[in-house]
Amino acid sequence: MKKILSIFAMLILFSSVASAEKVLRIGVEGAYPPFSQTNSDGSLSGFDIDIANALCDSLNVKCKLVKQDWDGIIPALLARKYDAIIASMTINEERKKKVDFTNKYYASPARFVVRKDANMEIVNADLKGKTVGVQVATVMEKFVIDNYKDLGILKVRSYNTQDEANLDLTAGRIDLGFMEFGVAEEFLKSKTGAKFKMAGPSFAQEKWFGEGIGIAVRKTSKSLKNDLNKAIQAIRKNGTYDKIRAKYFAYDIYGE
Repeated sequence: MKKILSIFAMLILFSSVASAEKVLRIGVEGAYPPFSQTNSDGSLSGFDIDIANALCDSLNVKCKLVKQDWDGIIPALLARKYDAIIASMTINEERKKKVDFTNKYYASPARFVVRKDANMEIVNADLKGKTVGVQVATVMEKFVIDNYKDLGILKVRSYNTQDEANLDLTAGRIDLGFMEFGVAEEFLKSKTGAKFKMAGPSFAQEKWFGEGIGIAVRKTSKSLKNDLNKAIQAIRKNGTYDKIRAKYFAYDIYGE
């Protein structure tokens, strides 16, 4: 009887320790390769996912990744579905009205993507009447609306995910895409993207593309924001960040 009671007490103690383990819930998209993607077995992978896990390790907490559609990712944070967003979110003034951001953990310009045989130099005369595909509620969408659609140059078609935009691009239902450089590079490496190329200049104007890509937290989460900033600095200093970066990119995605 004493042995049974002893085992029962140990189970209670183990349960208490496990429940006391700190958990950081992180909102991710899972549909934005190579930063975040959902694999055939339902698991998540990508640069953002690896960074999230590395930051949790640095903070000595357990990572709980919560998959969320992009257009609802900030509302779900504010509704406390998770504690932070690591989903390639640009730090800009409009979003700062709703959430706080850490320092950047990478920076990436945006590029147009067109068919290799397209006679398109990304000047207004070439773009007139063409349709561009972008992901909804992104800085890319805002940029093309402000600079092309509102001027009557490009038609804009918005998609729930970047993958959906790429599918329509390869099917010829849209004339060009506009996406983050790293995403464009990944698309061009794929079988479906082999007939496409980046065209025109890189776009990184701060008015639209902000201060880089950061981690979003609620405005009341000052301590978490500070902890995450320290963790970003720590993984960059100890080499973890560069090991992750090298898995996905042949260049310095952190930027200056």
